[in-house]
Amino acid sequence: MDTASKPNEPRHILSFSRKLFLSVILLFLIFVGSVITYQYQREKEYKIELLNLQLQDFNEDLFHRLQETPDSLWTPLIQENILQADKELRVTIITPEGKVIYDSYEPGLPTDNHLDRQEVRQALKDQRGYDVRRTSETTGMSYFYSATNFGSCIIRSALPYNVDLINHLSADWHYLWFTLFVTIVLVFIYYHFTSRLGTAITQLRQFAKRADKNEPIETDLQSAFPHNELGEISQHIIQIYRRLRETKEALYIEREKLITHLQTSHEGLGVFTKEKKEILVNNLFIQFSNLISDSNLETTEEIFSVCEFQKITDFINKSQKSSLGKEEKRMSLTINKNGRIFIVECIIFQDLSFEISINDISQEEEQIRLKRQLTQNIAHELKTPVSSIQGYLETILNAQDLPQEKMQTFLERCYAQSNRLTRLLRDISVLTRMDEAANLIDMEKVDVSLLVGNIVNEVALELEEKNITVVNSLKPHILLRGNYSLLYSIFRNLMDNAIAYAGTHIHVHISCFREDENFYYFSFADTGVGVAPEHLNRLFERFYRVDKGRSRKLGGTGLGLAIVKNAVLIHGGTISAKNNPGGGLEFVFTLAKEK
Repeated sequence: MDTASKPNEPRHILSFSRKLFLSVILLFLIFVGSVITYQYQREKEYKIELLNLQLQDFNEDLFHRLQETPDSLWTPLIQENILQADKELRVTIITPEGKVIYDSYEPGLPTDNHLDRQEVRQALKDQRGYDVRRTSETTGMSYFYSATNFGSCIIRSALPYNVDLINHLSADWHYLWFTLFVTIVLVFIYYHFTSRLGTAITQLRQFAKRADKNEPIETDLQSAFPHNELGEISQHIIQIYRRLRETKEALYIEREKLITHLQTSHEGLGVFTKEKKEILVNNLFIQFSNLISDSNLETTEEIFSVCEFQKITDFINKSQKSSLGKEEKRMSLTINKNGRIFIVECIIFQDLSFEISINDISQEEEQIRLKRQLTQNIAHELKTPVSSIQGYLETILNAQDLPQEKMQTFLERCYAQSNRLTRLLRDISVLTRMDEAANLIDMEKVDVSLLVGNIVNEVALELEEKNITVVNSLKPHILLRGNYSLLYSIFRNLMDNAIAYAGTHIHVHISCFREDENFYYFSFADTGVGVAPEHLNRLFERFYRVDKGRSRKLGGTGLGLAIVKNAVLIHGGTISAKNNPGGGLEFVFTLAKEK
């Protein structure tokens, strides 16, 4: 009736039906035992009372005969009555004072007083009395005594308490066999009933286990239940579960659609409970929150402690305490931070949960401006080294008496400009390849921690020359699937940018401050001179320079950070820059985990 328990499941010694059967049968057997015991005592008392009545009748009949007989003829009369009743019967006549005046057992009368005998005391009190079993001091035998008080005397008759009397007084056991037979029949019927109940309970337990493990319910499970009330209830439960499962699957599909929409949305979206606990946020929400905040947020809930979100937080707290109607409540806020303008909107729903959306309204304008300036910048950047080379070569060709040392200097400058032009064309080629053939880039498993360690070793001499200390806080073996060259270009360009522009006697801190199911969150920060806020949102533009003269003097192409941004995008992440409160520039970016 019970299915075998699995190794990882708790083992039940007895099933529910067995426990129910045994508990009820135990109570039933206790009841039957009590009835049998009570009936046995009643039967035994009835036999004793019947024997006592028979002896009492004998005593009364004997007394009436003795009254009609002279004293001298008592003995023959008594012996005759004894023979008629039972030859083993013993008759004793006792005065009200307890003196024995006749005893049929022996001619010599007992000399002891009989007032202390139970049957005598009871007869003196109630006219009749008996004692079931007592050993006679005169004969040394056990008797059943029955005494009757007639006023002038007490006649006591006694039968020896032998095997025949014991059998005569014992209860009739025929009723016991009948009771046992009825009990066995009822136990069998009840066992059959509990077995059917146990079958339903077992099937219901199997259904509960499958439902708990979210397993599909077999179509023939409903037919396995018995055709009774419990089976009908179980079938209704299964039907309800199936409807709930279908609803859950439909909700799961809708939830996946919503999550996909949030992750691909062009705005940062976050949904929270009324206790300000995260329900669902997308990557842009985390990215924008960290860009607005002065410190990196390890958890999304920390945005409610950011001063820029204080008005939103106050609005949420006030709306939750308000007893207004159930309509939705909205609030919008504009935040200007780190060279960007964000529109933050909060919507509070009827159950007091809420949604916060963050939109970077400057992004579209920046993209339009970048496209407009791209062709102009490329032409300008190519024109500069070409013009320099052309000017030096014209001087060499036109000046016939140009000193050899001057000519060597001009040639070296032409060579430097040609190298700059080569680097510029190479960077343009890399950006073009990332823009037009991102899907064709080979991907492999890359250990980012090892890659960053190699870069730090490669630039050790340059770091030492500028007294730059690198603090690498990356934990070992941060693995993701990506292109090694592009990942190398991300951290190498950020490192070269810090070495070239951040200044001397500074610290560079590289860390992975957070991770979730889909992304690693990196920070590349320095304690250098930083960048004016108006330049922050343009650092990743192609050919954009904060200090054009200084950048060209250092040999930069103006494409390093653009390459970094495109490489991050190819790896499923986003990147932004902000100034640290204590000074210096920080790049915060994400890279998708290995799938």
